[in-house]
Amino acid sequence: MLEFKKATKSQSKLRAALFGPSGSGKTYTALRVATGIGGKVAVIDTERGSASKYADRFQFDVLDLPDSRIDTYIMAMQAAAKAGYEVLIIDSLSHGWKDLLEEIDRLAKSKYKGNTWSAWSDGTPKQQRFIDALLQFPGHVLATIRSKTEWTTEDAGNGKSRPVRVGLAPEQGKGIEYEFDLLLELSTDHIATVLKDRTGKWQDQTIDKPGEDFGKALSDWLSDGEPIADPMEDSTSAREAVMQALTEAGFSKDQVKQSVTDWLESLQVALFDKTTAAQRKAFVESITSGQVTPQKVEA
Repeated sequence: MLEFKKATKSQSKLRAALFGPSGSGKTYTALRVATGIGGKVAVIDTERGSASKYADRFQFDVLDLPDSRIDTYIMAMQAAAKAGYEVLIIDSLSHGWKDLLEEIDRLAKSKYKGNTWSAWSDGTPKQQRFIDALLQFPGHVLATIRSKTEWTTEDAGNGKSRPVRVGLAPEQGKGIEYEFDLLLELSTDHIATVLKDRTGKWQDQTIDKPGEDFGKALSDWLSDGEPIADPMEDSTSAREAVMQALTEAGFSKDQVKQSVTDWLESLQVALFDKTTAAQRKAFVESITSGQVTPQKVEA
């Protein structure tokens, strides 16, 4: 039965994107904001160690991504979740998009007779898995995105003009901005324009060098409201999480069914609904960590 109920504000986790041209301060700003939010900070670095250059100013752990494949990004996000980081910076999303575009080009030539449109039948599900992994991260996420750069001229105030570097569209999938609560466009002067703001506090404002104070204000807003419910407490949500973890780990439909049956038998429980949230969470962790594999189920 469908039923309406009174809307209430719940505590939530931030999903923010910072985009701008080279030199706009995306990495540095993300680290400042993350520090203001508080908690353990992890950085997934695709920028060849650029984040580590700020290790003398901020406390964080870093994972230098060995490649820019979507699956590698997803594994890195899962590793950060398993390690219990409260804030995750992904610096940047653009490399994954570029790698996916190159893969689409290869698929079009090798599999679809040069038809790029058809090749996206393989690429779109990958991009969606990437977005799902980002949204499912249990902590706050700050993602940087490169923007296409062009040069223009402006009046220097002395009768002369000067060249100015400006950023255009973010280098990521079309519509990626819909996935974020907060969207900041950074200029080369390190001024942020708030293009999207679900908090309603900063929409359309400009912020000069957003930093720790801005992060603290975001944290205060995010922590206000009803506590976040543990999805593992709800049997339907927990069942979906288990099925997704098994599927992403490469289990066939028969193996999914068998692995759940084996797990219930090991707990001496007849029904999934009779398991506890802690047991469900431990099972998902055993799948994502590789302790439970399709090969072990077959054995």
